[in-house]
Amino acid sequence: MTVLKTFSAFALGSMLAGSAFAGEIVLNSDQSDPAPKKAMEELIADFQAKNPGITVKWNNFDHEGYKSAIRNFLTADAPDVAAWYAGNRMEPFVKAGLFEDVSDVWQANGLDEQLKSASASMTIDGKKWGVPYTYYQWGIYYRADIFKDKGIEPPKTWAELLAACEKLKAAGITPFAIGTKALWPTGGWFDYLDLRVNGYEFHMDLTSGKVPYTDPKVKAVFDKWAELVKPGYFLENHAALDWQDAIPQFVQGKAAMYLMGNFAVAPMKDGGLKEDQIGFLQFPEITAGLPMAEEAPTDTFHIPSGAKNKEDAKKFLAYLASPEAQAKMNATLGQLPVNNKAAKPSDKFLDAGFTMLSKAYALAQFYDRDAPADMAKAGMEGFQEFMVKPDKVDDILAKLEKVRARVYK
Repeated sequence: MTVLKTFSAFALGSMLAGSAFAGEIVLNSDQSDPAPKKAMEELIADFQAKNPGITVKWNNFDHEGYKSAIRNFLTADAPDVAAWYAGNRMEPFVKAGLFEDVSDVWQANGLDEQLKSASASMTIDGKKWGVPYTYYQWGIYYRADIFKDKGIEPPKTWAELLAACEKLKAAGITPFAIGTKALWPTGGWFDYLDLRVNGYEFHMDLTSGKVPYTDPKVKAVFDKWAELVKPGYFLENHAALDWQDAIPQFVQGKAAMYLMGNFAVAPMKDGGLKEDQIGFLQFPEITAGLPMAEEAPTDTFHIPSGAKNKEDAKKFLAYLASPEAQAKMNATLGQLPVNNKAAKPSDKFLDAGFTMLSKAYALAQFYDRDAPADMAKAGMEGFQEFMVKPDKVDDILAKLEKVRARVYK
C-alpha cells in the first residue's frame, strides 16, 4: 500500500498509525518521483514475496513534506523503517537517540565488506546506524574528442590538471563549464578540493562545525581553487548561469570539462553529444598519498529507536542491503548500488562510477547535506563570491567563521 501526502497536521496524524502487529512493518519514505516510486514498489513486492509472513505498510511523503514530518514522527509514534541520508545528515538523529544501532545487521550479513565505501558515512561512535542502498558519482566529465585533438591525457594529478587547463585556454577553449547562479555547484568544487587537500576526516570535522573557517588548512583549499579561478579557467559569466545553462558551452566545445554529478550526462547527450565524445575522470590527487574520498550523495534506510517491530525491520534492512535487491532498485533508479557485489551497470558512466566508488576510501554527501542549512547557504554564497572576487578570500572566510560560531552553538 502506498500513500502520498504533503505534510500537514492532518497528514501527520494520519501517517502516525504505527504497527503493533507482529508480521507488519510500517515504512515511511519520500520516494514521490516516478522512478523512485517504482523502485520502492518493486522492492516491497520482492521483500514480501521472500518473507510471506511480513506485510509492509508504506507511507510515501513528498520530499519537502518529509523533511518536516520526520522530525515529528521519530519523536511521536515512530514507524519501523524510515528513509534518510548518510553522514552528517543522520548524525543529529543518532545523537538524539532517535535511530537504532543496526551494527548486528551489518555483522550478520557481511556488510562491512560489501558496503565498504559507505561504511565510514554510516558509522558514528563505532556503530552502524542504517543501511545505504543508492548513490551516484560526482567527477569531471570531459570532451574526449577535444582532449584527443589537443593531445591531452586525462589528468591524474593537480599538476596535470593545471597543464591541461593551460593548454585548453591557449587554444581558446574555457577549461571548465560551471553555472553558479543556484550556488550549489560551488559546493561540489569546495568539497572535492577540501577532500583532496585535507582529507575526509578534516572535511567532516569542518562541515560538522569543529574547525574554524579561518583555519590555515581551509585557506589552503582556496589557494588551490585560486589556481583555477585567477587564470580564467571557468566560464566568465558563471554567476548568471544555472548548471543547465552551462551545458551548451560544453556541448558546443567552448568549454572542455565539467565537475558535476552523473545526472548531467543525459542533458549532454540530449544536447547532441555522442557517448564517445564524453569521458569521465576522477577528481585528481592534490596532496600526494592522501586516501581518495569521493562525493557521492547516499540515500539510506534506518530503524527508529521507537519502532514497534524491530525484528522484522532488521530483516527488511538485510534484504535492502543484498546485491540482488540493490542491483534491481538501481537499474530502475538509474543510479548505483552501494553493494560492491551487485551486478555492474551496463551504462558506461555508471560503470565508471561504480568502479570508482566501490574503491573509495570514504564518501562525502555534498556540502549542503553535510553542513546545516544556514551554514550551507552562507558557505555557498561565499564560494560563489570567491569565484568572482578571489582576492576577497580573507574577508569571505572571516564572514563564514562568524556564521559557523552562530550556527553550531
